[in-house]
Amino acid sequence: MRPMRLIGNEPAREALAAAMASGALHHAWLIAGPEGVGKGSFARIAALRMLAEAVELEKLSPGWDVPGGTRTAHLIEAGAHPDYRELVRLPKDPDKPDEALARSITIAQVRGLQALFATKPALSGRRVIVIDAIDDLERAGANALLKSLEEPPAGTIFLLVSHAPGRLLPTIRSRCRLLRFEPLADAQVAQIVRAELPDATAGEIDALVRAGEGSPGRALHFGGLDIAALEAEMAALAETGDPSNAIRGRLAKLLGPKAAQPRYEAFLERAPSFIAERAKGLSGEALRTALDAYAAARELGGAAIGLSLDAGATVFEMSGLIARLARR
Repeated sequence: MRPMRLIGNEPAREALAAAMASGALHHAWLIAGPEGVGKGSFARIAALRMLAEAVELEKLSPGWDVPGGTRTAHLIEAGAHPDYRELVRLPKDPDKPDEALARSITIAQVRGLQALFATKPALSGRRVIVIDAIDDLERAGANALLKSLEEPPAGTIFLLVSHAPGRLLPTIRSRCRLLRFEPLADAQVAQIVRAELPDATAGEIDALVRAGEGSPGRALHFGGLDIAALEAEMAALAETGDPSNAIRGRLAKLLGPKAAQPRYEAFLERAPSFIAERAKGLSGEALRTALDAYAAARELGGAAIGLSLDAGATVFEMSGLIARLARR
């Protein structure tokens, strides 16, 4: 198992730790909050700790850490722990696991748990199921899971990761205890980014923290794409308005080729939030202009990839929306 860092959201972590220590652990926990703030990592750390405490408590120190030399850690690392399951979106092509993922966690994956539930836990009185994210469940799969949440198999703990809990079936939410995760402070995001990208410059880290907006996962998503240079171009657009279209043309030429697809997508994703950040310091007509530009940027960014719009033309148009921020 790749080492994972626990930074931020101490109240949520402490709430689960207290429930574990009480000996009366609820069977289903909804770990909810913005995407990329560490919910999935925490769910896996918590699952490892729960399973290790059930069989190797004497080898553990206080906290969440489970030494790599324990049997529990070894089994999970090898994907062979009989009392642990993860449900995630699977690759569309099993022979190409690093490529596109399926749109949903399928009902077949949920039904696959039934054979596990038909027997008692193998190594202790506890088993743990992580679903990351439950938002990705097909509707039929959500209904199938609900049956297990309503009548939980003995000793089974469900850790359900959700980026949008309001969209879940109310009956699923009502069966779970909520652990609320919040965006991290900029200093915490920077700490994680530095650890994950040790070769990044200070300027790049600052840009990634801004782009992350409290989400280390989002910040790291932009890693290696020289987001600092794109931010500098966006700032120039917002400050000058680019009356000669020189910046727009340069960005369209830079991001238009197929080889630039990752940076092109990063630009489209970052531009609306960049406009929103600039809007915070505005009022009156300037604020209305910025809000209109933000709405148009979100619509353009959302449509560009799905509709396979011309990349160069799209970058030119998005750059024009950012340029509206310039004071006339």
